[in-house]
Amino acid sequence: MGSLGAILKHPDDLYPLLKLKYAAKHAAKQIPPEPHWAFCYSMLHKVSRSFGLVIQQLGPQLRDAVCIFYLVLRALDTVEDDTSISAEVKVPILINFHRHVYDNDWHFSCGTKEYKVLMDEFHHVSNAFLELAKGYQEAIEDITMRMGAGMAKFICKEVESIDDYDEYCHYVAGLVGLGLSKLFHASGAEDLATDALSNSMGLFLQKTNIIRDYLEDINEIPKSRMFWPREIWSKYVDKLEDLKSEENSAKAVQCLNEMVANALIHAEDCLKYMSDLHDPAIFRFCAIPQIMAIGTLSLCFNNIQVFRGVVKMRRGLTAKVIDRTKTMSDVYGAFFDFSCLLKSKVDKDDPNATITLSRLEAIQNTCKGSGALTKSRKSYIIENESGYNSVLIAIIFIILAILCSYLSSNLSNNACKLILYGY
Repeated sequence: MGSLGAILKHPDDLYPLLKLKYAAKHAAKQIPPEPHWAFCYSMLHKVSRSFGLVIQQLGPQLRDAVCIFYLVLRALDTVEDDTSISAEVKVPILINFHRHVYDNDWHFSCGTKEYKVLMDEFHHVSNAFLELAKGYQEAIEDITMRMGAGMAKFICKEVESIDDYDEYCHYVAGLVGLGLSKLFHASGAEDLATDALSNSMGLFLQKTNIIRDYLEDINEIPKSRMFWPREIWSKYVDKLEDLKSEENSAKAVQCLNEMVANALIHAEDCLKYMSDLHDPAIFRFCAIPQIMAIGTLSLCFNNIQVFRGVVKMRRGLTAKVIDRTKTMSDVYGAFFDFSCLLKSKVDKDDPNATITLSRLEAIQNTCKGSGALTKSRKSYIIENESGYNSVLIAIIFIILAILCSYLSSNLSNNACKLILYGY
């Protein structure tokens, strides 16, 4: 759960956080008893907590297929990400990975922590994959083959142009969008979305991650990972790593803002894709990450902290997104709110101000045109929050005091620590 300090600053986060904590416990109890499926779902929760929660809402067969699809691609990504593996070893593994999923004797030790466990015990994933319906297997194999080939291409090629950047993001994320669209269609729940819209769904998420993870990627040991296109960053610095130097702060922020403006190109396609979905569970599964993406971009924009540390949405805001996202109206509202927040941070003297504002206005016009922006909706941007924060903080303190008093007399002191500090 979120820290006490964050909850006191944003008291309305508390209820969604408690609901999220309960949902996480409930999801943990839904892990299947069969050893290979138990491994897969347990691993899913370890490598992506939020994804592990959202996936639980899907129907049983589709849920299993998406779980395995995610783990297969996560394993493929682990091979690509491990900079200690030589290109001579890595490239053949990436190219042949779609065959390895059929071999329950195959494994390859790489990665760290839970990712190493995933790779060492990959036979569990293969066993689960072999139990999926043929249509699901074929979709997963096809996307894995295409993604592995694309990753292999960029092991030996740097991201120079914006076209290279789009191509790389297509291989590592756009294909995920295409694959999920195929799985949704194979389940019978959705029409098959166009490749262009499916691709944009993946690119919007991937470009957000690449922007947010600049510092982590550039500091990767033993070798930096560089995904920002030279066509963009070379306008501002001589070397990509120079963006993290304090003397380049102004140029770094301008470069960052151009990267965000580039990511926003895909937002309208994402709104179109989500508006075409029919199944409520599939809709939530797709919508929550997209809202998280534009929320993250709104935090990263014009923020030098991207080059100094970690920038991400607070856990309470994440909980709100998960709790509130139920219909397309909720998505339009969230995209409108976060685009407004982003727009408020645009400096008119920024070299990319005009194009950024143009893309934000296009997003806002789409949201306004939906008719979903009613006065009664809950906004993610709370104005004059300080005016009522003191009252809410006092209420929170009273509630926590009552809870701790009750728990201390009926349970153990550890329960109070759980309520107050989330551990």
